[in-house]
Amino acid sequence: MPVLQIGTEQLMELIQQLEPEERIQLLLRLAEQVKKRMKQHRAYAEQQLRAIANERGLNWDTMSEEERTEFVGELLHEP
Repeated sequence: MPVLQIGTEQLMELIQQLEPEERIQLLLRLAEQVKKRMKQHRAYAEQQLRAIANERGLNWDTMSEEERTEFVGELLHEP
């Protein structure tokens, strides 16, 4: 299947031609894709944090939310 390449401005013009209900449906579909992608990123990040915690002798699953927040804060401020 060939790929159609159009610029952002062209895309915006096409979207503006849609009926309001169609625009709403488009936005909902895009939002759902973003939500799915964020869920994937969150799962990957948690997997990585779990592994780093384990390397340091900590158990991510038994840490409280406060302990997790502190742990992530420490990671972010490491040299």
